[in-house]
Amino acid sequence: MRRTERYQVNGSNSLWQLYQTVSFWKVLRNVLVAWIARYVPVFSWKNALYRQFLGMEIGEKTAFAFYVMVDLLFPEKIRVGKNSIIGYNTTILTHEYLIDEYRVGEVVIGDEVMIGANTTILPGIRIGDRAVIGAGSVVTKDVPAGAFVAGNPIQVIQQRETSQM
Repeated sequence: MRRTERYQVNGSNSLWQLYQTVSFWKVLRNVLVAWIARYVPVFSWKNALYRQFLGMEIGEKTAFAFYVMVDLLFPEKIRVGKNSIIGYNTTILTHEYLIDEYRVGEVVIGDEVMIGANTTILPGIRIGDRAVIGAGSVVTKDVPAGAFVAGNPIQVIQQRETSQM
């Protein structure tokens, strides 16, 4: 089950009410930092940008590959453990703006997680330590520690014992 907070809106769809929800200046700063970070080739610099300017929690030796897109509205709700790999062109979302409501949820990615290229992670998701997410997956539910999952939506392909690793 995804963990999101729901907020009802009246009138126009919730995206039209964006700047009643989040400061325009915060969004502008986040857009600039996120776009710069997508192209930075040094992992430690990229992580420093995410930590310093976007408020993300990122463990040591975690690598965000080229072109990863982090949430632009609530990036401070992203936590990634140590020694994890976030694959090329992955999108990590912490918000969903719908017609009558918007939802916000923290994304927590454990230690030594491998996320394949072109994956989308939805808000409110927890990914356990040493999990592997296959390329091109859409993560719509929590992933247990040690699981190998893939697909749209994800399905467990293999569950490994994490205590043996």
